[in-house]
Formats: sequence, structure tokens, C-alpha cells
Amino acid sequence: MPWFNTITTGRMNGMGLVGIEDIRAAAKRIDGIVLRTGLLPCEWSTPDRPLWIKPESFQAIGAFKVRGAANALAELSEAERVNGVVAYSSGNHAQAVAHAARAAGITATIVIDDTAPSTKVEATRALGAEVVLVPLARRQQVAEDLAARRSAALIPPFDHPAVIAGQGTIGLEIAEDLPDVELVLVPVSGGGLASGTGVAIKALCPAATVIGVEPELAGDAAASLAAGHRVHWPSDQRVRTIADGLRAEPSELTFAHLSAVLDGIVTVSEQEIRSAVATLARRSGLVAEPAGAVTTAAYLYRQADLPAGRTVAVLSGRNIDPNLFVEILSQ
Repeated sequence: MPWFNTITTGRMNGMGLVGIEDIRAAAKRIDGIVLRTGLLPCEWSTPDRPLWIKPESFQAIGAFKVRGAANALAELSEAERVNGVVAYSSGNHAQAVAHAARAAGITATIVIDDTAPSTKVEATRALGAEVVLVPLARRQQVAEDLAARRSAALIPPFDHPAVIAGQGTIGLEIAEDLPDVELVLVPVSGGGLASGTGVAIKALCPAATVIGVEPELAGDAAASLAAGHRVHWPSDQRVRTIADGLRAEPSELTFAHLSAVLDGIVTVSEQEIRSAVATLARRSGLVAEPAGAVTTAAYLYRQADLPAGRTVAVLSGRNIDPNLFVEILSQ
């Protein structure tokens, strides 16, 4: 069951959380900028648990992050655009901000942790952004310092209402395409995707169950929700997971959302994540990075912890290192 009451009203709802009207406004802002992804049925799913994949891997930068980035940049004033934007990310938000900034004619500087896959770093540079590499533990502070020195707008990867509202358009689309959905599986890292998606699903499909999924080796959100408060996992623990896109920790803002809209959270092992990457490739023809495959891993290996019924698994991105992809498929 959820830890708190679900939030279905506007942003200023007494708790300062994003609401469904914020998400609807975001959908209008990013219409024509972001791809509206459909739901792909999985013929290999079981009859009592029919599965649809929400392939955010089809976005221009290969991940859902472009939704939140585009919405946040669209909210900037002309005066704020002059000095450009700064962001910090393990890779997908980096590409999303770089992509949205280039489209808007805004300069972008992205601080990326030095453990991020080189493919994501080079893709960010290719989109015209300046890249600064630092250790994961220093990433946010370096970005905040840069933004302050340059008087630039800081676009965090999840700790921002506009970013959460943008990611919430995923839930809006799921509700429109499968209004009788019974279970939504969504990856959890910093929590922006799960927060926004959960708000939309709980507002529009209140009977549906929303379950977060994260790697066992970066299970800080599961530990936090079980404890009722944020539990810190050091970065040297979180970097152990192959799911590099799920190494962040929830902020106060996203933890409040997760507490309000998630009905539960499950964790999956490294081998289960690898197996899900292979299953999506072989049986659905989909390229998924490990962070994007955790929801399919939960569907395949955590059915005892999940309700049966019509299920949507959010595939959050495709930006996997090619050598790792070959390795997984060859196993």
C-alpha cells in the first residue's frame, strides 16, 4: 500500500508537490519537441499478466530525460536564457539538456561523473555541450558552483518541479493509451521519473498499482521508503551496479513524491538486469540499457511480489555501451 495519500491536485497542494495540472501543462509545452511514445505489446508475456513496454528508448537522445529537460528549458525566461544552462548527470540527462539547449539556441555546460559510459559522454559533446568530468560525489557541487559563477540556470536531473512534471507526461500517455492499466513498473534512481509518472497514474488511473524498481546494488530508495526517511548509500556502493543510470539518490522533493505515489518498490539483481536486456533484444527487438531494463527484470523475476493484471513497464533508455551489449547477448 502507499506510504502516504496520493497527490492529484496542483503544485501548491499543501506539500509543494507536482500535480496532474502541472503535468498537463508540461505536455502542452513539449508537444512537437518530444516524441509521444506508444505502448508495445509483448507477445511473450503471460496471459494473466499481459505486458506492454513504454519505449522511451525511441526518444531522439535515446532516453526519457528529454521530457523533463525540454519542459524545464521551456519555462526559462528570456533573461535566464542569455547566460545559458548548467546540468549534472550520469549521461542521459546530460544528453537531454544538451539536445534541448541546442534546439532552443542556449549554451549548455554539463558536469558528468567520471564513471559514466564513454558513449554517453561523447554523445553529449556531439550535441554541442561543454562537458566537465568529475568524481560522482562532487558532481552536484561542481555544477552548482559553475552555475553560480556564470549566473546560469541550473537544470538538475530530477530535483526540480519542472523536470518532474516533464517526466510525468509518460504517465499521462500511459493513462491515455491504456486507461484500464492495472500495474505500472517504473525505474527509480533520483526519483524524477517515478515521481512524475506516479502522480499522473494515481490521478488518472487511481485503481492502478505503481511499483518502483531499482538495482539491489543501488537500493537506497527501497531502504529509504522502508525506513520512512531518506537513507544515504555512499557513492562507492551505488556505482557497483551495471545500471549506471540508476546510481543517484532521491532528493527531499522526489522522496516526498515517491512516498506519496508508489505502492511499493522492488529490487533486482545484476544478473536479472542482464537477462532482461537480452530478453528485450531477442524477443521484442528493443535495445535497452541496464537502467531501462530493470522494469522488465522485475516483471520476469519478481512476479511473486507483484499483482497480476495488465502491466506497463517503462523502458527508460537505450544508451548502452556497445561492447557491453555484445557481451550480454553472447552469454
